[in-house]
Amino acid sequence: MQAPAQPRIFYVASDGNDAWSGKLVAPNRARTDGPVRTVQRALQLMLESDPAPTEIRLRGGVHFLREPITITPEHTIKAQNRLTLSAYEGETPVLSGGRGITGWKQSEWNGKTVWVAEIPAVREGKWYFRQLFVNGKRTTRARYPTKGYLQVEALLDSTPDWFQGHTRFRHRTGDIPTFTALEDGEALVFNRWVENRLPLKAINPNERVLSFGKRSTFALQEGDLYCLENLPEALDAPGEWYLSRAEGKLYYLPRAGERIETVEAIAPALTQLVRLVGSPEQGRYVEGVRFQGIVFCHTEWSLPAEMETGGFVQAAFGVPAAVYAEGARRCAFIDCTVEQIGTYAIELGRGCQYNRIEGCTVRDLGAGGIKIGEPVIREDPREQTFGNTVQDCVIQDGGKLFASAIGVWIGQSYSNRLVHNTISDFYYTGISIGWTWGYTQSLAGGNLVELNHVHHIGVRSNGDGPVLSDMGGIYTLGIQQGTVIRNNLWHDIAGYRYGGWGIYFDEGSSGIVAENNLVYRTTHGGFHQHYGRENLVRNNIFAYARDHQIQASRPENHLRFTFERNIVVGRGAQWLAGGIDGNLRFDYNLYWREDGSELRFGSDDFAAWQAKGLDTHSRVADPLFENPAAGDFRLKPQSPAFALGFKPFDVSQAGARRKP
Repeated sequence: MQAPAQPRIFYVASDGNDAWSGKLVAPNRARTDGPVRTVQRALQLMLESDPAPTEIRLRGGVHFLREPITITPEHTIKAQNRLTLSAYEGETPVLSGGRGITGWKQSEWNGKTVWVAEIPAVREGKWYFRQLFVNGKRTTRARYPTKGYLQVEALLDSTPDWFQGHTRFRHRTGDIPTFTALEDGEALVFNRWVENRLPLKAINPNERVLSFGKRSTFALQEGDLYCLENLPEALDAPGEWYLSRAEGKLYYLPRAGERIETVEAIAPALTQLVRLVGSPEQGRYVEGVRFQGIVFCHTEWSLPAEMETGGFVQAAFGVPAAVYAEGARRCAFIDCTVEQIGTYAIELGRGCQYNRIEGCTVRDLGAGGIKIGEPVIREDPREQTFGNTVQDCVIQDGGKLFASAIGVWIGQSYSNRLVHNTISDFYYTGISIGWTWGYTQSLAGGNLVELNHVHHIGVRSNGDGPVLSDMGGIYTLGIQQGTVIRNNLWHDIAGYRYGGWGIYFDEGSSGIVAENNLVYRTTHGGFHQHYGRENLVRNNIFAYARDHQIQASRPENHLRFTFERNIVVGRGAQWLAGGIDGNLRFDYNLYWREDGSELRFGSDDFAAWQAKGLDTHSRVADPLFENPAAGDFRLKPQSPAFALGFKPFDVSQAGARRKP
């Protein structure tokens, strides 16, 4: 029996040379050999070698990429499905899609002392960016107003339905000062559950009308929030910048303590940093690749010029990811960081199976965190995405460019595990699973969502928001037989007009179990089902929603959901709101309004509700939490919930067990 080949190692360093062998960890004294400079060269050297397990170890520092690192089945076959790209011990390598900006000069401009850098590639139309990182921190594209938002006053054009967008609106009196250079300006308009990036076309000060070069995704509404970006007069606060295409100049207002002699400025130039590209329809996978301890940063993506609307219909799903995979199987991202990007972080697309993302930190995101699957249904099982795990990850601070992006998005994908993750500070939903609206074919079954801590969704922990509506800590769509949502902690979730729910079963959600979840401090309810079939909501705690505690929207002629052995606590009168019919099953629940006054289930008080055969065995009584004001919802031993069959559960371990 032939002995397995010994692992070989290639070293990559920013001071390496692609003409060298890559077998030395540092350059030799004569500088005739040493590490290679690029990962792609190390991969090429592997292809030129005999088959063997391969490690590519990256030295610390920033590795600026000129193009994405691409790994194909040929690479993993050569590595005998054991290819590792990892940080050299004790060092932190950074794979950057950015370019350094140099040649800064101090100048007086529009009455301000600014730093200016000339960028010929911008003037020549070869490069443009909407993000800038200075001394390791994200800066702010010149914004008006500097903080907060303006509101749409009126719509001047009717549309045949709400699916048709607008190209102009009237602003409120006094909201918009004089702006002189509109050609690089954008309006960021928030509407329903999407953001719209609309290039400014004209501002009519007499009519108070803003006009745009794209139409909004959906019909705008009076009161929608918006702000303006990249206008020269909006450059008025330290840490802001303005980019002029015509001049090819970048203007920056420095922050306190920054020095022009030592400034390090990076703007993104690449959309993707790594691409794992297999051909699953041919059964050819990128298999057994492991990334460990690597930092990925500085990516950028913009809506195509030919795209008629200023955004996507939901979840910013069309925004790509910095690390992209299709046809990847049994690959892993372990203890990696993805940050300071303008896209999603990691995407496991078509035909990605049995991959793991574990112990990673994903933060400071232009869009969302992790995408698994696709919007479309693949009939060929080889092209379907399933069996992936996201575990012990911290995913936070997203939606910087595309506010509707999701913490973790799963589309037409099954048997995935989301376990022990912390997800926070997104303008829209924390976790989204589905992508079939209604009761037609769906592949999104059998997913497990367990022991996650999801908080500050819609409203961020710094107080910004809400700006969007119709969101949840978790949001589901379509038939999902076998999907289980349990032992999670959800709190501080807020919608703008409506829809800040903890657990949200939207159109067609069916066959889902939600149990042992703690949900508190939401604006529109701890639980909401728009419409669906035979879902089970049991043994949860829903507490302190603002408007109503539970919502059930669309009446249907089948069992919609069963709601049993839950504890529901609040302060307002409305306990259940929406479309209430006889196709709901409520029983063995414990309800409590803190002041002890009447509860309303639609138009019924509790006695009338029970007279309809609902909540027959349920009670209205204080559940006796230990300290709910401090988030401690443990039950005291004498709690009346126990007599109703409520089983205590522990969410103290919810969230990532590895901290950033």
